Amino acid sequence: MLIHVHPDNPQPRAIRTIVEVLQKGGIIIYPTDTIYGIGCDIFQPKAIERICQIKQVEPQKAQLSFVCFDLSDMSQYTKSISTPLYRLLKSRLPGPYTFILPASKEVPRLLKSKKDTIGLRVPNNNIARTIVQELGRPILSASLPGQMIEEYTDPDLMEDNFGKRVDLVVDGGIGGWVPSTIVDCTVEPPALLRMGAGEWEED
Repeated sequence: MLIHVHPDNPQPRAIRTIVEVLQKGGIIIYPTDTIYGIGCDIFQPKAIERICQIKQVEPQKAQLSFVCFDLSDMSQYTKSISTPLYRLLKSRLPGPYTFILPASKEVPRLLKSKKDTIGLRVPNNNIARTIVQELGRPILSASLPGQMIEEYTDPDLMEDNFGKRVDLVVDGGIGGWVPSTIVDCTVEPPALLRMGAGEWEED
């Protein structure tokens, strides 16, 4: 099923439909400020397992991250943030970054890496953030499996390729093809793990 959502002013009825799918344990393909992601409610273990089956990986090795509404939302899922780190996050978010941080007790055990960390995102995308705001908690974010750039960018193609394996494809227009920049904030200074759409200069 494909649902069209306005990228600047997401229609409340469409957002409610998406949130209902997530609350029932469904999985969605949705736009971010980089590439489209595949996601679910972080408190739906069976949905998480379905995503991992699609990606053919174990949950702890799947490079899954959370899409949060804002910094305050994000702070619930990581341990205490130092002032310098807070300034760094505030200067970059919302934006095309995934920050690796120590996971708090709020993070479901299934989603913690072996290092007890979690990737956190606040994308500069109204659709993704409105879904999270309406749901009241983060949604899981994982990249789609596949090699062709078109598979990541065109919602109609995503519906053709993945429609039988996901419950809903959220069409927010043509997506980007460069993933987020990943920064490890568990070390000092923070270390670049993957250069993506967000600019980053290491000290």
